[in-house]
Amino acid sequence: MTDDVRNIVLGVLAAGISAAIGWLARTYLWRRRLRRKQGFFGLPGNSESLLVVNREAGRDGSVHRFDVFALLELSALIKDCGANAQIVWHDTAQQGFGERTEFCVGGPVSNRRMAAHLHSMLPGVKVNTDPEPGPDQGAFQIGSERYRMEPGAAEYVLLARLTAGEDARPVFLFCGQRAITNQAATRYLARHHEKLARKHGNGSFCLLLKVVNSQAYGPDVVELVADVTRPARTAVPQARSSHRAAG
Repeated sequence: MTDDVRNIVLGVLAAGISAAIGWLARTYLWRRRLRRKQGFFGLPGNSESLLVVNREAGRDGSVHRFDVFALLELSALIKDCGANAQIVWHDTAQQGFGERTEFCVGGPVSNRRMAAHLHSMLPGVKVNTDPEPGPDQGAFQIGSERYRMEPGAAEYVLLARLTAGEDARPVFLFCGQRAITNQAATRYLARHHEKLARKHGNGSFCLLLKVVNSQAYGPDVVELVADVTRPARTAVPQARSSHRAAG
């Protein structure tokens, strides 16, 4: 074998070994990234999850189109984890939480399941459900802070990941002042889940997001207002009325 042939053979072998190492490294990184994503969403391969959706006000059996878009965003995340999803109406999801990952979409007015989750897991959050128009309609009260919406200009949505225990599957809440904000929150989660996982691990958190100028930009321009986990999970003491006995 001449030196030239030997150099060619060695070059081919080196290229093959380099390609194999590169493929193994990419595969390892991809699998590690997938495991982290599955851990954050509580969705190991072939696991089951729930998509709990509300009904559009005044229309039985219908879902608002922005909530449909939100479900599509979530379905893509679930599929990426190699898991399966079941869509259920909010008033038929009569079961506990923790056995399956749950994604609950919609405000407490149109989603009973959301109302129950807020009451039991985020007692520091109050939502103005008064149907009469006014400046506080749909406003969020979180601790001592109130967040009023300006329809089409500035609207708020809660994005929460909550667990009932170390081994329990998480519940994700997308509770917005309008349907378009629900989609904005699911899109925010899809874009920033790696950052959220690095910051919060697989623990509970509750974020307040603001959707800016939705009438022009739709659900795309979203700002993080604050991490409201502590006030949202702290029950606000009820004021007690005092009565004096008549003398």
